[in-house]
Amino acid sequence: FQPVSRDFAFIVDEKLEAEKLVRAVASADKKLIDAVEIFDVYAGKGVETGKKSVAVAVTLQPVEKTLTDEEISATGTKIIDAVKNIGGVLRA
Repeated sequence: FQPVSRDFAFIVDEKLEAEKLVRAVASADKKLIDAVEIFDVYAGKGVETGKKSVAVAVTLQPVEKTLTDEEISATGTKIIDAVKNIGGVLRA
């Protein structure tokens, strides 16, 4: 079945290890999330002092059927909630 890729950018504490963010994202849906890759880390103008923006590409690999938009959206919500649990927020 067709993999689906989605990008997310989160604002997290500058001391948060990137690997912890990757683990939180991957844990959101272990059946569907096939890969999580960091493609950008930014701190500076536009990001609150003491924070950094970390952008990740998430690959969903369905095994039973092609995913609907609703299923993709629901997984995105799970990812955002998992990152909230480690103190991150979705970057606006």
